[in-house]
Amino acid sequence: VEWKEEGRAKIIPGVLFIDEVHMLDMECFSFLNRALESDMAPVLVIATNRGITNIRGTEYKSPHGIPLDLLDRLMIVSTDPYTHDEILKILSVRCEEEDVEMADDALELLARIGTETSLRYAIQMVITASLAAEKRKSAQVEIEDIKRVYKLFVDVKRSTQYLMEYNKEYMYNELDDSDEYAVDNGDEEADKKEDSMETSP
Repeated sequence: VEWKEEGRAKIIPGVLFIDEVHMLDMECFSFLNRALESDMAPVLVIATNRGITNIRGTEYKSPHGIPLDLLDRLMIVSTDPYTHDEILKILSVRCEEEDVEMADDALELLARIGTETSLRYAIQMVITASLAAEKRKSAQVEIEDIKRVYKLFVDVKRSTQYLMEYNKEYMYNELDDSDEYAVDNGDEEADKKEDSMETSP
């Protein structure tokens, strides 16, 4: 402190990054508000994928589950979904990192799956498809390996559709017609996706 007052040193605030910020409650948000008013306030970077939802522990709804007084202090950066070409590039880099040899047409199919489902799901399929190729003693992942793991491991949408169709078969089922996870025309979309994959070159 003395060095700072004498001009011999400068204190540089750090960076505080909070992911899934919607998981914080009102007490945590109040603390952040007070911290941001300090002279030594850190650079605050927060991330969330929630829309308008309840602030945790309360009945109050707010954009991103963040109190409005804190939200007003923030510079909000919006993000857009990845394009097909971006997903293709990310998957190509991931294959290099995992030392997975993948045919171009298989990589293209995997990128299309990532566009229709999620990037995380497509990334997880890289290793599983590699294991499928290894089992048939191939050094390169082909389309047939992508199709095999796609059928073995379902994504969130197909899993939800299955649960909606067979929810009465499960124990302690509490799903009703107004449930937020209800998927309209789910079976039709799933059939279209299967047909699309089967006709891929």
